[in-house]
Formats: sequence, C-alpha cells, structure tokens
Amino acid sequence: MHPGRSCPLHYRYAPSVLAREPDLIAETLYVVGGLYGNRPALAALLDLAAREPGPVTLVFNGDFNWFNVDPEGFSTINRQVLQHTTLRGNVETEIADDDDSAGCGCGYPAWVSDAEVARSDEIITRLRAAARAFPALRERLAMLPMHLVAEVGGVRTAIVHGDAHSLAGWDFAQEALSDPAHRARIASEFAAANTRIFASSHTCLPVAHEFDTPQGACALINNGAAGMPNFSGAHFGVITRLATSPARHVEPLYTLHVDAIHVEALPLHYDHTRWLEEFLANWPAGSPAHASYYRRITAGPAHTVLQAVRSPRKLQTTTAINRSSPTNDIKNE
Repeated sequence: MHPGRSCPLHYRYAPSVLAREPDLIAETLYVVGGLYGNRPALAALLDLAAREPGPVTLVFNGDFNWFNVDPEGFSTINRQVLQHTTLRGNVETEIADDDDSAGCGCGYPAWVSDAEVARSDEIITRLRAAARAFPALRERLAMLPMHLVAEVGGVRTAIVHGDAHSLAGWDFAQEALSDPAHRARIASEFAAANTRIFASSHTCLPVAHEFDTPQGACALINNGAAGMPNFSGAHFGVITRLATSPARHVEPLYTLHVDAIHVEALPLHYDHTRWLEEFLANWPAGSPAHASYYRRITAGPAHTVLQAVRSPRKLQTTTAINRSSPTNDIKNE
C-alpha cells in the first residue's frame, strides 16, 4: 500500500471532542481550506475579507501548503496565514514531522488511483525538504490544532480539515455523500459533536448538504479548494462564509440556512495568469504536480455547481459561476 493511503492513529479523534465550549465567537467567519500555496489566492482572500462591512474572522483549516516549494512561496504563505486562526491539515502535519512513513498523509480512498497517490507522496517529499529551511515555521505548524469549534450568531460550528473522525478523513467527500446509508451515519454525528454545522475541506471538491436531524436543520459544507478551480471551465477557488447576514460584496455560488445563519460558498477570484506562472516555475511539465494538477488548474475538474449542492430547494443562485467561467461552458443540467 502506498503510504499516502494510510491514516496515522494520531490523526484520529472522536466526534465527541467537538462537543466542547466554543474556541471562538464571530458574527462573520470565513473557512479557508486547500489554499495549496497559491499566493494570488491568498491576496484575493484578504481583499475579499477587507470588503466586508464589518469584522470578519479568518480560519484556515489546513493544507494551505502544497505547491509552494520555493523558499519565498513557503515563507510568504506560512507567515501570512499564521497571523490568523489556523488549523493544520495533513500537509502541515507531515511537513512539520521528519517521519515520512505516512507519505502525504492524505488517507486516499479506493477511488483515487495508485499513480495519483504516488505523485502526492513525491510532492510531499519535495515540500518537506523545502520546509526544513524554516525550522521556526515548522515548529509553529506542529503546534496547530486539528479542529476548532466556533459559535456564529449563537449557532455552533465544528471546523475540521477532514471529517468528524479524522484529520484526513473522507466521510465529507461528495463521492461518499452519494450513499444514503453513509448520509444517515453523518446525520447522527451532528448530535455527537453537539453542532449544527460541519465545515471541512481536504477532499478537494466542494459539496454542501442539508440534513434533517432531531436538533433541526443541519449543514455540512466542504469548500473543496480555495487555491484551485473547483468547477469545469472555471478559474477560481471556493471558500465558506458563515454569517448572521448574507454576503453583499460578492454573489454566493449557493447558500444553505441553519436557523438565522447564512452558510455560503463564495467564489475566490484570484489572478489566474500569475498563479499559473508561479505553479509552472516550481512544477514544470514532467513533474508530479504537473501530471496531477495542471489540467485542473487550467480547465477545472469535471464537477458542477449542481453536483456540489445536495439540497436543491436551498440553491440560491448559480449565476455567479456562469458569469465567472472563462469559457462560459459550465453545465447546469
């Protein structure tokens, strides 16, 4: 088995650990997963937050490193992200540790090819080597928590990197949520974690699902990736916004509601040309990251907004994604 499929024991926790008192309280909160070392996306995120009419809390929930193997890129991403509330993903966990037995620590499920897993292990090896030039940053990454509990407008939100059980879990992946029995198990975990909202990332493709539970309507939202395209033909990332009022400065891709809380997926429009130049400078043709990600970065994955939203009656709009597609070929059927 490739080490990238393994899930180390120290990645695991019980949903009940999330039933604690909130770690932070906010009226507007951004959950930013999967930045993947994209500096233009980080700049766009900070600009987006600055345009909020009131204060906004940024929570980076892991894998803000990945492609940034150059010294400047590694230093810039980590120093800026660590100024905010930050969780570690499997990437940060692995590059902060000299033990490479878990590979990238991605915990890949069976539907991911062995070739993809092997390339991810090659990427983390190179990123770990780059990180060794920054021992102080590695020490800070190692100390980051795996999960966080926030209260937004009186509603509890559990913010994780993977799922309710593991830092690198795939239970919140859009593929897994296609199974009704799996969804029934997830529904029970809201009560175990004493939360109404789960916000995650890790699995790279966005999904938003509403659950009917004894506590009332609950929401699971996975932002996919802030630093890579998430939909076919598009060149932007996605972040999660949780707030007591709807976004006015940017049109959400879709919205769920939990009581009075707006659970929104926001497009993150970064400088695609600059990002592609930075990516190719580190990962030219023939490199493992180029083989795995170049097509997604330039054309987006085979994924649409309506595949991401699992509660159609709550779909607020898809016009934002249609306007922002560089090829205007997003399929909405």
